[in-house]
Amino acid sequence: MDLPVRRWPLVGREKELRSIASVWAEPWYSAVVICGSAGVGKTRLAEECLECVAREGTRVGRATASKAASAVPLGAVAHLLPSGVDLSDPVKGFAAVTSKLAGPGQRESVLLVDDLHLLDETSAVLLRQLMDARVVRIITTIRTGELLGNAVDALVRGGNTFSVELHEFSRDEVGQVLETVLGSRVGQRTLNTLFTASGGNALFLRELVHGAVASGMLDNRGEIWELTGGRLSSTWQLAELVKQRLATAAPQGRPVLELLALCGTLPLADAEAAATPQVVGDLEDAGLIRTLSEGRRTTVALAHPLYGEVLRDSLPTVRGRMLLKAQAERTENRGLRRRDDALHIANWRLSTTGTADPALLLQGAVLARYSCDYQQAVTLLRALPHHTARSLLLLGASLFENGEPEDADEVLLQAEALALSDKERLQAVFIRSMNLSWTCGNAADALMLNDAARTRLTGPEEQRMLRVNEGCLRLMMGEPARGLTLLDDLDEDPLQAPNLGIWLMASLLRPPVLAAVGQSRKAVDQARRAYHLRRRLNDPVPLVLFNNVAYLISLISALNHDGDIAEARELSQRAWDELSSSRDRPLPWILLPFQQASTEWLTGHIGEARRWYAESAAQCRAFQNPQMMRRVLSGLAATAALQGDVKVAEDIRREALSYPESLPPEREEHLGQAWILAAHGRLDQARKVLADGARSAREDGWASVEAQLLTDIARLGGAAEVVHRLAELAEHCEGALPPVRARLAAALADDSPDELLAVADELQDLGMDLLAGEAAVTASAALSRAGDDRRAAAAAGMAATCASRCQGARTPLLQAAAPTAVSLTEREREVALLAADGMSSKGIAATLHLSTRTVNNHLQHVYTKLGISSRQELPGQLHSRR
Repeated sequence: MDLPVRRWPLVGREKELRSIASVWAEPWYSAVVICGSAGVGKTRLAEECLECVAREGTRVGRATASKAASAVPLGAVAHLLPSGVDLSDPVKGFAAVTSKLAGPGQRESVLLVDDLHLLDETSAVLLRQLMDARVVRIITTIRTGELLGNAVDALVRGGNTFSVELHEFSRDEVGQVLETVLGSRVGQRTLNTLFTASGGNALFLRELVHGAVASGMLDNRGEIWELTGGRLSSTWQLAELVKQRLATAAPQGRPVLELLALCGTLPLADAEAAATPQVVGDLEDAGLIRTLSEGRRTTVALAHPLYGEVLRDSLPTVRGRMLLKAQAERTENRGLRRRDDALHIANWRLSTTGTADPALLLQGAVLARYSCDYQQAVTLLRALPHHTARSLLLLGASLFENGEPEDADEVLLQAEALALSDKERLQAVFIRSMNLSWTCGNAADALMLNDAARTRLTGPEEQRMLRVNEGCLRLMMGEPARGLTLLDDLDEDPLQAPNLGIWLMASLLRPPVLAAVGQSRKAVDQARRAYHLRRRLNDPVPLVLFNNVAYLISLISALNHDGDIAEARELSQRAWDELSSSRDRPLPWILLPFQQASTEWLTGHIGEARRWYAESAAQCRAFQNPQMMRRVLSGLAATAALQGDVKVAEDIRREALSYPESLPPEREEHLGQAWILAAHGRLDQARKVLADGARSAREDGWASVEAQLLTDIARLGGAAEVVHRLAELAEHCEGALPPVRARLAAALADDSPDELLAVADELQDLGMDLLAGEAAVTASAALSRAGDDRRAAAAAGMAATCASRCQGARTPLLQAAAPTAVSLTEREREVALLAADGMSSKGIAATLHLSTRTVNNHLQHVYTKLGISSRQELPGQLHSRR
């Protein structure tokens, strides 16, 4: 597969480019020096600067210094010298070169000199003379840390030289580069992997992407690029670049580099035990390692992740084991003073001998789970020669969290059989039930498991925890009233609860359900409390499931229902920062983009919502988790339909229907179907789909979900049908959204421009741009009909501003933004959309419950208002006005 873009874009260097352009406009500057480490993008920026100069008509040239060329005087610039000049006498020859280049008709030229630190001294002297004579200005690159000869140093010193220091790309800049190169978004897990592997180095990133695309490991699945698993492929060019870089180390430093490649970060004392302090210092000076200080502790690591990959590939197995064994002995001899020492020693011993002390393996596994490295925890626990109920509980929990549900259930059954106390039996039941409901999507079987445990675990605290566990399962089964009742007594301090894991699970699940049933303020308060309580658990707790990110997601969900979009977005960024630094964990990677999609759907920023639904779908596929797919794909279909990609939306919806039904409340499933129908102009059918969904939500108690579906009915021409129910929900539901939704429906039903403009202002304040735009454009149409052209124009301007932030959203109400469309009545627009979609007059009549004659009359009115003569012209006219 070829990349969409052959030449990599200049992204993330806009500030530097502007600075250079500003300086270059000043005639007294004769040189721009771009500094930075190898591969950071110095040459690419210099080329962009040279192209900008060339576009202005300036004569340009290029020279590349190299070690080979430096052995020959003037070797790097010989091809740029004028012919016929005798250089046997440098003094006269250089003067002749200057005279020719500065002669009549000659203009000042600009020369790009790449890798100036490798330039020979003779070329440097000549260039200095040409610069002083105002014959040549130079743009040059220098690798940071390289020693410069006297002549080269003189070339770039002084007040007429401007220097720019380039650094590695940030994570966001890497994302911008990848999106431009690949032509579409990159998944967050893939972005993390490529950013970590490249270290933000532009050259390394390019080679990693080329290698991954060539091997088929990086693929576009749906609407987003994702790595498909396995070890990240690079290219032979990248491997050679890294080997050349590592070859600059002295032989005495090789053991330190190899040890860091095997162990990662090490105390400075351990690095100095593998070599002398002088050698370690030389490695740091050469940029091959870096030291980190945290309080009184100083550690050492390789300067780049790819150094470790290359070193491990070339390291003989026996030598690697020898190095790890020595490091394990060093760590043991000084005592396990740091919390993660046990984890490291267990890994090193396991790698060198295939076994380790059981207590060390168990302690290491607890630490691995705490750091979210579930695969490592599984590896350590499977190495135990004998198991207890506790070790099997840890293994089962780690397998569950690692996305291996069948193995998890088998191990947890063994744990329950070996359990020596009701506490251990309760833990086995709890983790098994979570595994069945979360990963396998089988909450009913999990509930049966919980009920069966009640006959065996009869103690009062065990019975209470099983009741709480049932409450969690009922919530996941879509039974909010019953589930919340079972969780009524969860106000105690979790540290005093008989089972911390069950309490934390309940505190995680309860807020989103409370918000969905209309208690959003209570939900936000409880979610915030649960998040802060979870953060208090700083020490490894063996069987606590889910980390801080899961609790942030719960809070984001509650905030969305409450209408606090700004904080929801802020917390989403915090959650990504935490998740990006952790290992793979299926559910947060799926749920976090899903919640972000929900946030952006509320705002009406449809492009962003589409991006996050696509991200969530990609993670469902990556983790082979079908439980959320129907819901996620339905949301993706809705956003595609709103952007006018109806065929794409229909294909996505067909795929969504191939997955099992989602657990209630299935808001997205109704939205996907309804907005596809609306895109085809079948507004009656779209409203019916939404009404069915709203009715189901009402029967199950999902008040907030019902309100959103009813609001979309109002937007699609059914405001009068839903206005009274939305008013009732506004009375009983908490948060900012229910009242403003009710006022929007009432204003649409009354066609009141004053009320529509007032509610548009409220919606704008909440950040809900699409609804605000629809309200404003409807007000503009009403004002225009009333002859108030001034206010109509102002309302239309407001609508256009809001719509411009909605990333191509197309809705029936927004069509009224075009002047000719304003005159179409609601029924005329509905008939016109169906006709434009290819439906016959007879079919339209049957769909809208009208007579064929009435349909044809409506069409004639439409033709007259749009200035066309046939239905064949309708698609172009209507779509041009969207």
